[in-house]
Amino acid sequence: MAAPEFKALWPTHLMSVDLPGAAEANPILAERIEHMDGARADMTTDYLAGDFLAQPHPAIQWLRSCVERAVADYARGTGVDYPVEFRVQAWANLNRFGDYHDLHNHPHSWLSGTYYVRVPEGQDAPPGRDDRTPNAISFFDPRPQANMLAIRNDPQVDPEHRILPRAGQMLIWPAFLHHMVHVNLSRDPRISVSFNVVLKWREDYLP
Repeated sequence: MAAPEFKALWPTHLMSVDLPGAAEANPILAERIEHMDGARADMTTDYLAGDFLAQPHPAIQWLRSCVERAVADYARGTGVDYPVEFRVQAWANLNRFGDYHDLHNHPHSWLSGTYYVRVPEGQDAPPGRDDRTPNAISFFDPRPQANMLAIRNDPQVDPEHRILPRAGQMLIWPAFLHHMVHVNLSRDPRISVSFNVVLKWREDYLP
């Protein structure tokens, strides 16, 4: 009998990359984002107010070029082997003690992503459950009830994928994917830059 063939249907691609130059850029980005947060109390929640990456500061333009390169890498890595026109809309996040992001996705976008400027390690977290993962991000299986009949060692048994990011890391995922950010339990703020990738639509994108 011939060997069986297996095909992974409907995969959800999550890309992770550590940015070169992050150690030098992150302190500059953190200082600028903290200054912006001091001037605008709704900076993190009013994500549609402007575009963080449009600022001419060299560190921000470094990040813009890294995001654009990462989007191109994501497209190639997922089989999109033709040029794609897009714009990036980004916003800064500053999460203090007790802050978190509820379960959500990003409508009207192709991809979403986050670049991590500062991620507290949590040594100063108050006592509590030992299974907490402060500042982690969780992604959830977009197929409803896909794990209902899963058995041990079935890769579909766990509908959640959780990552504790590190400073200098960028994650990119399909914008439809539901995700949440766990609470910050450190006195040190968690700082990141999130973004949406919006296609400049062309008919030749149609499958």
